[in-house]
Amino acid sequence: MNSILERIDSPRDLRRLSDEELQRLAREIRTLIIDTVSRTGGHLAANLGVVELTIALLKVFDPPGDKILWDTSHQCYAYKILTDRRQRFATLRQYGGISGFLKRDESEYDAFGAGHAGTALSAALGMAAARDRRGGSEHIVAVVGDAAAGCGISFEALNNLASVTNRLIVVLNDNEMSISTSVGSLSNYLGDLLANPRYNRWKRSVESVALRLRLGWLRRFYYRIEEAIKGLFLKSVIFEEFGLRYIGPIAGHNIGALVDALTIARDSHQPIILHVSTRKGEGYALAEHDPEKWHGTAAFDVNSGDPMCKSSVPTYSAVFGRVLEQLAEQDERIVAITAGMTAGTGLSEFARKFPKRFFDVGISEEHAVVFAAGLAAAGLRPVFAVYSTFAQRAVDCIIHDVCLQKLPVVFCFDRAGIVGEDGPTHHGLFDLALLRPVPGLVIMQPKDEPELADMLFTAMQMDKPAVIRYPRGCGPGRPVPSVFQELKVGAAEVLQEGREVWLWALGDMVEVASRTASALHAWGVAAGVVNARFVAPLDQALLTKQAATAELIVTLENGVVSGGFGTAVEECLRGCGYRGKTLHIGWPNEFIPHGAPAVLMREYGLTADAIAARVRQAIESSLPKVNVSRA
Repeated sequence: MNSILERIDSPRDLRRLSDEELQRLAREIRTLIIDTVSRTGGHLAANLGVVELTIALLKVFDPPGDKILWDTSHQCYAYKILTDRRQRFATLRQYGGISGFLKRDESEYDAFGAGHAGTALSAALGMAAARDRRGGSEHIVAVVGDAAAGCGISFEALNNLASVTNRLIVVLNDNEMSISTSVGSLSNYLGDLLANPRYNRWKRSVESVALRLRLGWLRRFYYRIEEAIKGLFLKSVIFEEFGLRYIGPIAGHNIGALVDALTIARDSHQPIILHVSTRKGEGYALAEHDPEKWHGTAAFDVNSGDPMCKSSVPTYSAVFGRVLEQLAEQDERIVAITAGMTAGTGLSEFARKFPKRFFDVGISEEHAVVFAAGLAAAGLRPVFAVYSTFAQRAVDCIIHDVCLQKLPVVFCFDRAGIVGEDGPTHHGLFDLALLRPVPGLVIMQPKDEPELADMLFTAMQMDKPAVIRYPRGCGPGRPVPSVFQELKVGAAEVLQEGREVWLWALGDMVEVASRTASALHAWGVAAGVVNARFVAPLDQALLTKQAATAELIVTLENGVVSGGFGTAVEECLRGCGYRGKTLHIGWPNEFIPHGAPAVLMREYGLTADAIAARVRQAIESSLPKVNVSRA
C-alpha cells in the first residue's frame, strides 16, 4: 500500500484526502514519531495524543498565513512532519538537526517559539491585536494543554482577551494528564465537563446518528445548538466569563468531528474555545498506560519499551529525592514543593510517603515561590525542587518574597547547566548570573552525590534562603553515606595542590578540572584543583592566599560565563590586588543550540584537552589578561 505521508508536500495537500486516507495518514505519522523518538529520544506521549488534532488544524486553516501557536510545544512533532520538515525529521533533537520545540528561525510555519508553558494565549492575543490594527484577515489559533491553561500567564491573557479582540481561537487540549497529573480546581472543573453523564449521553446520541448517516451538516448543526442546550446539563462554563464562546468536549481522535468544530471556530465572529478531549500516548500501548513515564524519554526499544542505555547509577534527581526523604523523617517541618514535575524532580516517593507534606502546585512557578515563602514565614522548612530553566520565571519572587525577608526556603535547581537535546529553552545556564548578586542568598553546587546530600543537610541547618544547583542525569556514582555532614558555608575544598596555576571548578566541572590538571602535569605544569562548592559566599580567604603566588587562575562552570561564577572570582581577585592572568571557562553569552551534551562540550571547547591547551596558551601568552569563553 502506497504511503499517504509521502504524498504530503505541504499542508494544503491534506484537503485532497478522503476521510479514510486521513485516518491512514494519522497511523503513518504515529509510526514515524514512535520510530524516530525511539532512536533520538524526545517527548512521546503528548505528541502521539494530538496527531488527529494536528491534521484537522492543517486541513481547516492555512498556515503560514494563518498562525497556529502550540503552547509549550511538547506536542509539535506531527505539525513539523506536515509542515516542510518530514525529510529532516530523522535529525530531531540532534546537533545541527531540527529542534524538538517550535522555533521561529527554523520554519515559517512556526509562528511563535515555545518551550515553557503558558505563553501561547498571550502571544496569540498579541498577534490578534496586531492583525486587527492593520486590518488583516488571518486566523490566530492557540493550542493550549490543560496544564498550561492553569498557568498564571494564561489567566492573565484570558482576563485581557475580551477587551483586545473579537477574533481568536483557543483549542484546549484536555488529555487529563499533564506532565504530572493535573492538579487544582481548573483540572477538576474540566474533568466535570468531560464526565457529566446526562450531557455526554445526549452528545453521543447526536454524534452517532451523524456519523452513521454521514450527515456532516447534522454535526455542524449540533455544535451550533450545543451552546443553548448544554446549559440544561452543565454548570456555568468558566471560559464564557472571560468572553469566549465555549464548544465541547469534542472527541480529539475523530478527525471529522474536529474538522467540523474547527470550521465553526474559523467562521466565528467572537473569541471561541474548543474543548478537545485527547489521550496522551494514543496508538502506543506502553505510553497510553503510563503517560507520565513516556512524557519525555531517551532512546528505547519499540517492542519492549526498555531504554537503549541503562545505568545502575542513580541520577542527581533521584539522590536528591532520597536524601530529602531521610531528612523529612527526622524533621517534621520539612515540606516539598514542585511545579508539575513530581517525577522529573525525584519527588514521587516523597509524595507517596508524605502526602500531607507534599505540594504540586502545577505549572505556576511564581506561585510556588511565594507559597514557599508563606510556609517558611509560618515556621516550616519548604524545599522547592524545580528545573533551573523554569526557575527563571520566578526570579522576582525569589528576590522580593524570599530573600528580602530572609526566609529559609531551599531552592533545588535540577537540570542546572547544559541539558542537551531539549536545547536553549531548557538549558539551565542563567541561574547563577541572575541570582548571584542577591544579598543573603547562599548558592552552592556539589561535585558528587555525597556532597549533594551534605549541602541539602547544611541548607536545613541555616536560617536563610539557599540555592543548590545540580546537573541533569547521573553524577560520578559515589555512594551517599547514611550520616550527613554539615559544611562550613562559604568554604571551598582543595583537591589537588598546585603552584603557578589554580583551577577553581564548580560542581560537575570539578571532574573536568581534574582531567585538565592531569593533562597539564604531562606538559610540566603544576596545576592545583579547587572544588569551589560555594558561589555565594565565595571562599575569598583561600582565593586571596592562592592569588599571592599564582601566575594564572582558571574558573570552570557549567553556566554562562558573563555574570556567573567566573565573574565572582574575578571581582574578588581584582579586589585583593591580584595582577596575574585569569581564564574563565564556561558557556558564552549566547543561546546554546540543542544537541548531545558531549557534542556541545566538544563544539564549545569545554573538554579537558581543549581547556588544557587554552591554559597552556594563556601561560605562554604575553597578554596581561586572557578571558576566553569559547574556543
